[in-house]
Amino acid sequence: MRYLFQLFTLSIFAITSHAAQKVTITGNDSMQFDTREFTVKSGEKVELEFKNIGKLPKIAMGHNLVILKKGISSLKFGQKVMSMGANATNPLPEPSMVDVIAATKLLGPGESETITFTAPESGDYQFVCSFPGHFAMMRGIMVVK
Repeated sequence: MRYLFQLFTLSIFAITSHAAQKVTITGNDSMQFDTREFTVKSGEKVELEFKNIGKLPKIAMGHNLVILKKGISSLKFGQKVMSMGANATNPLPEPSMVDVIAATKLLGPGESETITFTAPESGDYQFVCSFPGHFAMMRGIMVVK
């Protein structure tokens, strides 16, 4: 009986030690993320839920959340996607994906999306909204330890 209890305890530990790290971030009509920085563990699964809590129409104030690769500046990335022709219906042109770890789709008011990815190596990774012009204000840092 004692052996079964130990086995059960170890299996519960194994299941919970590999549980995804959950992060929730919102974006609003003031072009702000509610979270400017969050921390995750390298090599671990991350479930990031992004919610657009604004009221304005998607075509005018849609939001996405784009996590950039290490060393990619959110400001330079925003300028780059604009030069690639980013617009209100395509805020993340396909060629820009070489700089991206993970991204949500463009969300309208009241919409949400959860993306899952594996946290990369330790370091600071910028995240941004790539809707035209939003990159100037809607940005933050994912810290990986």
